[in-house]
Amino acid sequence: MKKLTARLTETVSAAFEKCGYDPALGSVSVSDRLDLCQFQCNGALSGAKIYHKAPIIIAKEVAEALSGASEFSKIEAVPPGFINLTLSDGFLLSVINETARDENLGVPQCEKPETVVIDYGGPNVAKPLHIGHLRSAIIGEALKRTARATGRKVIGDVHFGDWGTPYGLTIAEYKVRHPDWACFKEDFDPEKDVIPDIDEAEMNEIYPFASAKSKEDPDFKIASRQTVVDLQNRRPGVYDLWKKIKDVSVESVRKIYSNLSVDFDCWYGESDSDQYTGELLKILTEKGLLHESDGAQVVDVSQEGDKIDVPPIIIKKSDGSSIYATFDLATIIQREHDFKPDQIWYLTDKRQNLHFVQVFRCAKKAGLVPETTELRHLGFGAMTGPDGKPFKTRDGGVMQLSTLINTVEEAALEKLKDSEYITGDRREAAHKIGMAALKFGDMQNQPLKDYVFDLDKFLSFDGKTGTYLLYTVTRINSILKKADVGFDEVLCAVGFFGKSDRDLALALALCGESFEKALADLAPSALCESAYGVATEFSKFYRDNRILSEGDPEKRASWLALCLLTRRLLVKLLDCLGIETVENM
Repeated sequence: MKKLTARLTETVSAAFEKCGYDPALGSVSVSDRLDLCQFQCNGALSGAKIYHKAPIIIAKEVAEALSGASEFSKIEAVPPGFINLTLSDGFLLSVINETARDENLGVPQCEKPETVVIDYGGPNVAKPLHIGHLRSAIIGEALKRTARATGRKVIGDVHFGDWGTPYGLTIAEYKVRHPDWACFKEDFDPEKDVIPDIDEAEMNEIYPFASAKSKEDPDFKIASRQTVVDLQNRRPGVYDLWKKIKDVSVESVRKIYSNLSVDFDCWYGESDSDQYTGELLKILTEKGLLHESDGAQVVDVSQEGDKIDVPPIIIKKSDGSSIYATFDLATIIQREHDFKPDQIWYLTDKRQNLHFVQVFRCAKKAGLVPETTELRHLGFGAMTGPDGKPFKTRDGGVMQLSTLINTVEEAALEKLKDSEYITGDRREAAHKIGMAALKFGDMQNQPLKDYVFDLDKFLSFDGKTGTYLLYTVTRINSILKKADVGFDEVLCAVGFFGKSDRDLALALALCGESFEKALADLAPSALCESAYGVATEFSKFYRDNRILSEGDPEKRASWLALCLLTRRLLVKLLDCLGIETVENM
């Protein structure tokens, strides 16, 4: 099913062509002034420069050519050259009924098969997830679900950081604390010797301790660097301990991501790409791109016209070890071998933008992927406290993600303590409501922007919140249950009986637009806007009409059809945002 503006554009473009103008001028968009009209076309303004005519003359000619179009009830050419368009009831009714019958609920499907790999999550082995991992996880999950909803094949990769400096530090500190472990002996035999069980609490404490220690103890720093080399050379003992640490880490982060309703198709890490570093070095060498700089092997990636300095990308450090850039480039080769993606999206803190500029330029320069493969970086801002600084614990430390999830859940549970409508597991309901509040509070913002974490605001039943959206769904649930309408039924409206009917129907008809915008901008905020717009229009519709007590069977049937379609689209939008609904609240 085509999105609404695309269908209208076809009609208006044909009118431009009929009048002797370029049909490309007929692009239709949603009006900025819904009090004046629903849609508008500004092509006459551009056409005036091409055809040397006053824009209002072109607009009037096109408006006249559109006068018989069944899609519109009102067509106006207004100075200086806008074409204002309002849909006819018959056409709008046909669109929402087609949406109700469409298996994709009006979400436009991609025109050709497309494979997308999304690199999100980015946890580090041997370190607990903290709130800095929240945005990549939930935004990445929303984009994955949204892209799948448009018919694309999507592979989500957690992409563990597990093969560099932090693990040299961690394993070196384990050796200091447990020198008697067999894995640190020269005669370690992986077939016979056993790695002791890893205590998760100690593991989580070791890395920050070792990192601080390396800044004060030069000998320890040298030892940790050698450990990185040993690890990347898969030295027995060191490599086997690393595998044990990784297993414990993976199990821990799986649980936390599961609590966020975030899952990955691939649980790969930097270590999985290590087998492709040889291929990477061969390609870079054969193409004459690799050269030495201060003992390191680098590739120049600066370009004429750069407004900032883009330094060479380091492929091998002077000690022969690999770094993040090496792994990212090797991973691109791996993904090309495994998936042949049309696009690869990376979600990280926006401060890593320069790194990805270097990686993408090197990848294209070396031909690691076809020229047509799109490499995109979505850098996001931080969650801040009321003071505008990164959100911290009360004692000023970095909050663990599990602590944040628990804090939000407990706050939702407190808010629900007096509710008599909750059925079933109250804590489960509180978890869903808390996650809706947290996710919507984050994703309604443009990803690049920082935002203030305000739990009281996020959990409010009023205003632009995830809680309000869940409440809207439960309100519709109640109506449909009392009317004995199943949530999976397909009902069609037969007419509009007031302004609130039309406004709600238009909001529903425009939902499909938000999916394309979300993917074009890599911003789930477009879905948040659409969901909130539908919810607010439904509230007006609910206020204006006594749906269940309506005596006119035609009106009642149409209103129930609008209720059902509203629920189906809200649930779809929320699901794409990774938000689960509740039955009652």
